[in-house]
Amino acid sequence: MGKKYFTLEQQKALKRNQYVKNVTEKSITYTDEFKEDFYYEYLKGKGPTQIMREMEFDTSVLGEKRIQSITERVKKYSQRPDGFKDTREGSSGRPRTKNLTIEDQLERLKHQNALLKQENEFLKKLEQNERRAQRNMHHPSKNSN
Repeated sequence: MGKKYFTLEQQKALKRNQYVKNVTEKSITYTDEFKEDFYYEYLKGKGPTQIMREMEFDTSVLGEKRIQSITERVKKYSQRPDGFKDTREGSSGRPRTKNLTIEDQLERLKHQNALLKQENEFLKKLEQNERRAQRNMHHPSKNSN
């Protein structure tokens, strides 16, 4: 079965919930408070559907797949350094280069340098292995039958 879309009535009802930041016909964005509360209730042993009902969501509107999905995402959020905070806000996904302090710029360059060194080492080893394989193809060992 395909993706379950929200009707306009369902979107309006969902927007009234204090734990909803935004709703479109295709998606729902939950507040950071919701994610944190959901996770702690989950740790207490409550099931995802029960938690959603207690947080005044109509679980039949959300559907099992969305409830399962938010459960998995909240578990992942709990492992992040940023926690449950929505890190998408104000971020295009690209690292900033403007307004960085000299120390930040230096740290970024050191990190970039370390990555390039790793990449060079990897490429050297790959090249060595390819040369070794070429030699073995042209000069098979005397012990092989």
